[in-house]
Amino acid sequence: MSDCIRCQKCGKDVPEDEVFATEGKTFCEDCYIDVNNRIRVCDPWGERSKKIYRESHGLEGTDGLTDQQKEIYEYIQSQGKATMADIGKRFNLSEAELNNQFAILRHCQLLKGKKEGDSVYIVPW
Repeated sequence: MSDCIRCQKCGKDVPEDEVFATEGKTFCEDCYIDVNNRIRVCDPWGERSKKIYRESHGLEGTDGLTDQQKEIYEYIQSQGKATMADIGKRFNLSEAELNNQFAILRHCQLLKGKKEGDSVYIVPW
């Protein structure tokens, strides 16, 4: 039996030959995918690329979004604002999934973050 190493994200013991290492940390396969599959929210090049792509394909508003992205956008439109925790709970999304969905909606210039006091809300662009 091979030695096990603890995943630094979820804490699961993983056989040494099944460990993934990145950024100086060791992960199980699921956590490695989570860590490396994130979309940067504050990414000017991502936003610019998305804008050029959408314009060149004639996409406006929610055109080209997934059903879930449309639902998140419509929820924020109807509520005016919501915290990431509220959105994650309402749509049953993990933190990583929610961050990816928000990043896409931000790159499309549909939603953005707004700080009010000590809280950050997701609001329409």
